[in-house]
Amino acid sequence: MKITRNASLKPYNTFGIDVSCKHLILVESNSDIQKLFEDKVFDSEYMTIGDGSNLLFTRPFQGTIIKMVTKGIEKVDENAEFVWLKVMAGEKWEDFVRYCIKNQYFGVENLIGIPGLAGSSPVQNIGAYGAEVKDVIEEVCGWQISTKIPFSYKNADCCFGYRSSIFKTELKGDCLITEAVFKLSKKEAYNLSYKGLADELQKENIPLSLQRVADAVMAVRNSKLPDIRHYGCAGSFFKNPIVEKDVFDTLILKFPRLISYPAGDGKVKLAAGQLIDLAGMKGVRDGNVGVWPHQALVIVNYGNATGHDVVTFYRKVQKKVVEQFDIQLEPEVNIL
Repeated sequence: MKITRNASLKPYNTFGIDVSCKHLILVESNSDIQKLFEDKVFDSEYMTIGDGSNLLFTRPFQGTIIKMVTKGIEKVDENAEFVWLKVMAGEKWEDFVRYCIKNQYFGVENLIGIPGLAGSSPVQNIGAYGAEVKDVIEEVCGWQISTKIPFSYKNADCCFGYRSSIFKTELKGDCLITEAVFKLSKKEAYNLSYKGLADELQKENIPLSLQRVADAVMAVRNSKLPDIRHYGCAGSFFKNPIVEKDVFDTLILKFPRLISYPAGDGKVKLAAGQLIDLAGMKGVRDGNVGVWPHQALVIVNYGNATGHDVVTFYRKVQKKVVEQFDIQLEPEVNIL
């Protein structure tokens, strides 16, 4: 376990916001967790983070930031059709996906390129290109902080929803995830439900393979999304809004090209990026903050933006969408 006082959090959030915290603790082993309780770390202000890929800091954090950096991927079960992998919370999500591709395990290839850690993936129920991590999670393990008791939640217990889970709602801020078990297929199976991905794969007459699909996903991502090594961002800044069917029926008369998806219970999901584009905000820049020109869902820190700069700008985007569609976009990013 490594502890740093007055640590800069700039390397620990993908927006690249330069704020500090009182203490930064890097947890290198699950055995360190008991010491966190013994040292009463959780008795004062604290926050657990992954790679900071879904955070926007607007101020210094006057408490302790706890980050899992544990590593390891272990095969815990296997049969003719499936393999079960236990992945430590500190494993880079990208490294885990590439491990699965190398070993011909199917199910997470559409999620390649998503920043963050394996232990963070259930919290947000990360998703992209027609796939969500809930489709391959078998179990999530960790400690409930308020009770100091370890937990093991099966998939159904996690209450997964669109970009949500029990770890983001009922148990928000009260869990330290230590590992997750993923159930992956050993039999060839691809999810090509996302039209942009299917179109990319049709460009070349090459047989499908895990690597081919992953390469196509990265081609689509790179054509739309900024490289976080050069531009600060947190991926999709807004959730895709879900509206009542009668609201959609009214909108589609005025905007016949609206992208939509069934959302159950008579509701319809709209594409937030398209709404931002139609509201005239795609590519708009205000100082060091702007909407990425190639993907309107992404708000970018072009230089030395503060968290307040980003907040001011995203509210401007919200206002434009409300004026055009009477729909309030909800941030997907956690704002602190």
